[in-house]
Amino acid sequence: MNRAVGIVLCIIGVIGLAWGGVNYKTQDTVVNIGPVRATREQTHHIPFPPVAGGLVLLGGIALLIASKK
Repeated sequence: MNRAVGIVLCIIGVIGLAWGGVNYKTQDTVVNIGPVRATREQTHHIPFPPVAGGLVLLGGIALLIASKK
């Protein structure tokens, strides 16, 4: 069990260090008058600090080492 959690934490840590966050897009309706409809697309960014990615990676490595003993 600890080995699986350690592997997942290592993967999340590497992804966090590589990308530095997650981007996603939303679509909002600006005007909706009868058949006329105007929308806008907005990009949002959720940052993932490199320190957090490093800590998650170190935690995963620690779990992997502890599971071998």
